[in-house]
Amino acid sequence: MAAPPPARLVTRPGTRVTFLLAPTAGVIVLAAGVAGLIPPLPALTSGVGIVALFATVVLWHTASIIHHDEGVFAACRGAGFIGMAAVCTALTCGVLLLDPPGVGVYGATGIGATGAFAVLGTMMLPGAAATVAVRLRRAFDGLGLGVSLGFAAYLMTPMHLTPWAALASTLLAAAGVSIVTVIVLRARLHRPAALRCGFGVMAVLMALCTVVNLELSHLDGRLVPLFGVVIAVGLTLAADGGSRRNLPERLEPKEPDHYLSSYPLLAVPAGVGVVAALIHLIVVGSFNTTAIALGVSMVAVLTMRELLVVSDIRRYTAQLRVKEAHFRSLVAGATDLTLVLDDRLTIRWQSPAAARLFGLAESEVVGRTFLELIHPDDVAGAQAGIEALIAGEHADGPPALLNARLRDGHGIWRDTESTVADQRSVPEVAALVVHVRDVGERRHLERTLHRLSYTDQLTGLANRRALMRDLLEFRRRAGQQGTLLVIDLHGLAEINDSRGRETGDAVLIEVSRRIRSLLGEDDVAARLGGDEFAVLTPDGAVLAYALATRIVTAVMEPYELPGMIVELHTSVGLAELAGGKDSEEVLRHADLARSRARQLGKDRVEWYDTDVEIQLHRRMDLERELLGAIDRGELDVVFQPVVSLRDTQPVGVEALLRWRHPKLGTVLPAELLPIARAVGCAAELDEWVLDQACRHLAGWTAGGSDFWLSVNVAPRELLTARFPERVAEILRRHGIEPERLVVEVQETWIAEDVPVIVASLAGLRKLGVRAALDDFGAGQASLAHLRRLPVDMLKLDQSLVNQPTEQGTTPAVIDVVVSLGRRLGLEIVAKGLESQDQIDRARQAGCHFGQGFALARPAPAERMEAYLESHRS
Repeated sequence: MAAPPPARLVTRPGTRVTFLLAPTAGVIVLAAGVAGLIPPLPALTSGVGIVALFATVVLWHTASIIHHDEGVFAACRGAGFIGMAAVCTALTCGVLLLDPPGVGVYGATGIGATGAFAVLGTMMLPGAAATVAVRLRRAFDGLGLGVSLGFAAYLMTPMHLTPWAALASTLLAAAGVSIVTVIVLRARLHRPAALRCGFGVMAVLMALCTVVNLELSHLDGRLVPLFGVVIAVGLTLAADGGSRRNLPERLEPKEPDHYLSSYPLLAVPAGVGVVAALIHLIVVGSFNTTAIALGVSMVAVLTMRELLVVSDIRRYTAQLRVKEAHFRSLVAGATDLTLVLDDRLTIRWQSPAAARLFGLAESEVVGRTFLELIHPDDVAGAQAGIEALIAGEHADGPPALLNARLRDGHGIWRDTESTVADQRSVPEVAALVVHVRDVGERRHLERTLHRLSYTDQLTGLANRRALMRDLLEFRRRAGQQGTLLVIDLHGLAEINDSRGRETGDAVLIEVSRRIRSLLGEDDVAARLGGDEFAVLTPDGAVLAYALATRIVTAVMEPYELPGMIVELHTSVGLAELAGGKDSEEVLRHADLARSRARQLGKDRVEWYDTDVEIQLHRRMDLERELLGAIDRGELDVVFQPVVSLRDTQPVGVEALLRWRHPKLGTVLPAELLPIARAVGCAAELDEWVLDQACRHLAGWTAGGSDFWLSVNVAPRELLTARFPERVAEILRRHGIEPERLVVEVQETWIAEDVPVIVASLAGLRKLGVRAALDDFGAGQASLAHLRRLPVDMLKLDQSLVNQPTEQGTTPAVIDVVVSLGRRLGLEIVAKGLESQDQIDRARQAGCHFGQGFALARPAPAERMEAYLESHRS
């Protein structure tokens, strides 16, 4: 928005010329004294001249008006009328100086014209009156005042003996002074300037009237120069007050004009006139024509004023009727209930909307206290808020806001929000005004949104935000222990990919139901997002671990869905609430424990401790650096002999992978192979180990053609269609007979997909490569699988060999396994032999071969070649 242009001073030539004529009257009076018509005094003549000159300078200065809004134009019009009054004053004084025949007529006419222009000028000044109706009413107020006082003065004084011209001049001057007096007293804005202007006009009218009466009475004119000074000073004050410089932007008052306030001003003079008429009638007994005319004029003016009052009352009544209709329509159609309370909080009035909004009849509300409608639990708060408002220093201060439940006409408690305003300082109200708004729907929506913001929409459990809130509350309780469980599901992504997300969502809902069924009243179950859940329990370590175990068992059970059955696995991490400095750290600890459990395998439960974080960092470092380990030459192959238990001669070796990490040291297969499977390079490592082992086997001169090499193969590598081709290529490259290679498969992998494993091993057998089932007895593979699997060798797990015997007898499990292996024509290798007692136990069970630290430790290729030369010789 552009800034308004700056105010500028504009000289109005017409106004300036009019104002310059104002001191002419004083100059003419001085000229009359100098001419000898009035014996002047030199000092008085000089004083009047100085005053006239001063009036001229002031009027010249005030002729410049600031033009910036319509109020200034009103000021210009008022100043113009005052200037015309000054002209009439000068002309009247000039006529009196010439003393023509009928000078009284000219004098009375001059006074009437001067008074009319002065009254109009005073009315037009900003702040004197806002509208034409107000100006007219004030004119009649002043005229009635002047006529009433003039009528009383005519009857009670010897004015009836004066010439009619003097009488007319006096009455006209009195009327003008009365009107100006009313206007000045009722002026709302610029009161100092209005007073200066009014006093100046009244001084001019009274002085001019006195000069006319002196002239008509042919009295001594020595005082005429003094009245000339009064006229000059009066005109100066009127012009200075009427110039109105430096006006504000809003010049007119906006509050309504109170017409009834003028009645005391009119009642006293009218009463004085009536009393004077009665006294005159009693004393004299009759009225002359002039008295009758003045009385009729007084009655006419008062009657006209009454007509204006009646018109104003009708107009004001119509406005009140319209405003009342607007108020009723607003109150009746409002969405708030309005109540008016007295100082005792008793309801004195209620809006018509009460029945529509709250079903409250007026008889049920009016006369009762406001607190009786409020719920007992909310009365204290509402009463405190109202008392604080009443006890406030300012009655017009901000309203009080009350949140309370209000009983409606049906006896239902409804959530409301009330604003209480103190209107006791307003005479028309003089009460407390309460606006009651039904906020039940809003509160219900707020509670719903609050609940949704803390609830998982799929499962109905708490979400992460709610979990962190409850976790913070748990930690704040004095002496509170507690445990946080983080649960991670395995296999949900595969279900979403193969079965669709609807099936995955159904599984998540069932998982949440199973978890919730295991929890107590104080436990909190939450879904963190995706396939992660959490449980917050106040239980200690032992009970929390038991709960985690039950959750793992429950999640492992198959999920029977329409037309399908799916299975899931899980990992659970636990962390104590007191173990972290804040809630976020507690959650991070539990998540780290969950990650460690997932690294170690499926369906495991792990506690967080300081070693977990170290192991996780180690795991991340190994995963990051494993992919380039082959190129950096950090991988190595060591060999452990397999020895015949009959003659302790080596019959073969097993190739074992080692990672010679420059910082972390040697990484064994138990840690290395899960990492390789996680990063997807297990097949590459198996092929590298097979190639390196065959290369060393081909270079060894000891051992003979019946000396064999066993290599562990990952399931993904074994199940690929090109694996037999790679094996054949490596054997051909190094010139090794297929019979000398044994491919080992762990028993725990067999149960995953037996038909595919059988087909892959059958393909290797066609090449002449033998197969061995490694770690037999550690998993849950059925003994019946041995009839289907095309394997040539069983490598027993260490746990079977380490089982204690009773009274020196052979353990029943080893006996069963060895007997079954012999019937199937399988060679039996006992692994993990670390003592002579275990060697004897395996030999007694019927194992052909043995492998372990008690027989020979793993060694590099060079040392293994020396070992073979020394033992095979």
